[in-house]
Amino acid sequence: MELSKNFEHKASEEKWYSYWNEQKYFNSTPDDREPFTIVIPPPNVTGVLHMGHCLNNTIQDVLVRRARMQGKNACWVPGTDHASIATEAKVVQMLREKGIQKASISRDEFLGYAWEWKEKYGGIILQQLKKMGCSLDWERTSFTMDPDYYQSVISVFVDLYNKGFLYRGKRMINWDVKAKTALSDEEVIRKETQQKLYHLRYKIDGLDEHIIIATVRPETIMGDTAICVHPKDERYKHLHGKFAFVPLINRRIPIITDEYVTMEFGTGALKVTPAHDMNDYQLGQKHNLEVVDIFNEDGTLNEDAQILIGEERFEARKKIVIELEEKGHLIKTEDYTSEVGYSERTDAVVEPRLSLQWWVDMKKISGPALNVVMNDDVKFYPAKFKNLYRHWMENIKDWCISRQLWWGHRIPAWYDADGNYVVAATHEDALQQYQTKFGKAPADNTLSQDEDCLDTWFSSWLWPFEVFKGYSNPGNADVQYYYPTNTLVTAPEIIFFWVARMIMAGMEYQKEIPFKEVYFTGIVRDKQGRKMSKSLGNSPDLLELIDKYGADACRFGILIASPAGNDLLWEESSNEQGRNFNNKLWNALKLVKMWEGRTIDHGPQTSGENSFEVEWFDNRLNEAKAEIDQLFKEFRLSEALKTIYSLIWDDFCSWYLEWVKPGFEQPIDAAVYNKTVEFFEELMQLLHPFMPFISEEIYHALKERAAGDDITIKQLSSASKADKQVLQLAIQLKEVITALRDIRVKNQIKPKEAIKLSIETDQQQSYRAIESILAKQLNAESISYVSASVAGTISAVIQKDKFYIATKQAIDTSSQKEQMLKDLEYLKGFLLSVEKKLGNERFVQNARPEVVDIEKKKKADAEAKIKAIEESLASL
Repeated sequence: MELSKNFEHKASEEKWYSYWNEQKYFNSTPDDREPFTIVIPPPNVTGVLHMGHCLNNTIQDVLVRRARMQGKNACWVPGTDHASIATEAKVVQMLREKGIQKASISRDEFLGYAWEWKEKYGGIILQQLKKMGCSLDWERTSFTMDPDYYQSVISVFVDLYNKGFLYRGKRMINWDVKAKTALSDEEVIRKETQQKLYHLRYKIDGLDEHIIIATVRPETIMGDTAICVHPKDERYKHLHGKFAFVPLINRRIPIITDEYVTMEFGTGALKVTPAHDMNDYQLGQKHNLEVVDIFNEDGTLNEDAQILIGEERFEARKKIVIELEEKGHLIKTEDYTSEVGYSERTDAVVEPRLSLQWWVDMKKISGPALNVVMNDDVKFYPAKFKNLYRHWMENIKDWCISRQLWWGHRIPAWYDADGNYVVAATHEDALQQYQTKFGKAPADNTLSQDEDCLDTWFSSWLWPFEVFKGYSNPGNADVQYYYPTNTLVTAPEIIFFWVARMIMAGMEYQKEIPFKEVYFTGIVRDKQGRKMSKSLGNSPDLLELIDKYGADACRFGILIASPAGNDLLWEESSNEQGRNFNNKLWNALKLVKMWEGRTIDHGPQTSGENSFEVEWFDNRLNEAKAEIDQLFKEFRLSEALKTIYSLIWDDFCSWYLEWVKPGFEQPIDAAVYNKTVEFFEELMQLLHPFMPFISEEIYHALKERAAGDDITIKQLSSASKADKQVLQLAIQLKEVITALRDIRVKNQIKPKEAIKLSIETDQQQSYRAIESILAKQLNAESISYVSASVAGTISAVIQKDKFYIATKQAIDTSSQKEQMLKDLEYLKGFLLSVEKKLGNERFVQNARPEVVDIEKKKKADAEAKIKAIEESLASL
């Protein structure tokens, strides 16, 4: 098999992904093995892959592939979310391009267009996940509006209503004027916003004076129904019980008192607009104030505003400020910064609005979901998110679940002509319920269904069990086997939207947690620390990156930079690092394949299998495997990848392959070659969850494989105990080789010039075990052991041992002396700092014994090195 010059990622990705699917390696059905289950956080049906998806899905794939290689029955369920607001916006845009207004067509016609759009574009993101190499069970693909799933959502609504956990009520809500729908508190993003604070004069009725209020929203004064002051504010005591006139429209409004007002803020007088501010609404309720709503649902002024009717709210603000100034009502304007709520979906400024909506009484359903996290039945990684979760759950507010949209799960509430209603899954059920509730049939025996649909999260909170039909087909074999799932991988920004609510739904409908662990990824940011977004132009096209660097390099690039649970600063150079790693692996493969036809069997007596090189790498591999196992337990996946990267790049390629490499046109011991192939295979197994394509490619290129012998399903071997002495000797060997090579370079000894090496040491036996490697790596024609300095040589002290290099060229002792004096000065300073620490009684008494022992060893080592250098200096 002839190898290409470089790893050709495109051909490899296409070949192996198709092959894995043909072999059904990603498909799972219940059996006797331990299940390992992950459900994908369903991406929006409107979505295309971005860097956040790359991070989240790479992590999931790493966990799933590793579980599969550990003999578990790995099941990773794919699917998409119907995404009410985002999808409806896309469909409205598509219709607009066809010259069709949503208002001009029926609901059924609109839904026909929506399903058509979904079928055409809705699967794009799932196809893109295949490009990344995600090992999802495609036969289990779910959608939150699949027929069974849809009916489950409706049934849950009915059930919660019957339990008294759901109610319909008129309350202040967050209104998205662009999407024309209500939003839950969690769908509102608070942002620091630069604004203006306008100081306005309101004329007092019956007095020749004014009261001044400060507001950032002068366009809402037409909705003012009171002015409120603090009862103890001396400035306004004479105005208690008086009335004032709203500028421009002259509405007569009372001046009321309430301790809610902050005397120090603005002028200490507050305009009260109950229809357009959450806090003002509470004041209005308390003081029985009139509610005047001046906005249409699209954020334009309505007839109740009396002026500027039909104007968009921010345009109205500009015009009203000019008019207020012209008529002497505007005293002054100041710059002001405050938090403003924006819609998470449309980025429109959210409008507080009094509205009749459907709500979940969260306090009735949230208790068990708080307990299971606090008791660590559901573990959070990193654990810091537990406190955030607890704070939100302990201060939980009711959840507004109705949305003024057509695309989604239609609310199963049914109304008669007078607005009386019942809740039922079907029209037939509703008629029966109506008869029972009101003792008669409705007029014309017809009820009309609620026009609104449910919040998208009201369907996705059922995801972990309903993808296995745990609600629609209770107790079925799949849900009994796969639920609760193992690990949820998600972003901290949806801890309340989704994580908390899934736990609530799981506890309510399965009486069990939905997952055992939650791994929170960080946010992917650019190197300037900005969150990646299309509007900033700093979010790269992931498919273009895969095309340029390959899926493995992109997976490597995002994970190598990803500290557990913390934000990561991504730049394209990390993908380049991934591609360079691919090249390193490919070059190592080509080197090993060059030896394939040059093996020689020395027989069991002199087999290289027992050589130090092989013994060391075997131990190093086991040491690394144990480290990697521990890192996976702690969800430190980035560190696990770094450990594998270093094991391959440094230990295997830079050291091991160099040590076992045969001389020019020389054969390699057959046993060493076979062990090298085995090591390479094991390394590819460790790497496979992170970089699946190149690892499978190299595994098959190393030697001929039987059918079904594929790395994707090859079981990982457990780590054996590593021999610390062998590992320590290898560290020493590397240090000696590095230091003596450096001396060769500094003394301008040509690489081809052989040297004679003498070693003064009390570890002769150890050095004899590594003698052949030393000789090859340093081009030493002989290695001898001495008990005193050797005249006419270049000397060096490494740890406690002295090395003497004999060469044919003249020796410059002055540079040697200079280097030794530098080393001596450093070591004496180091020794002083260690002695100071050991001389500190508090440190010696309070530190753990092993810590004190480490410091004592540092002292002994430094003293031995100082002695060796001083002796070498004396002999120069």
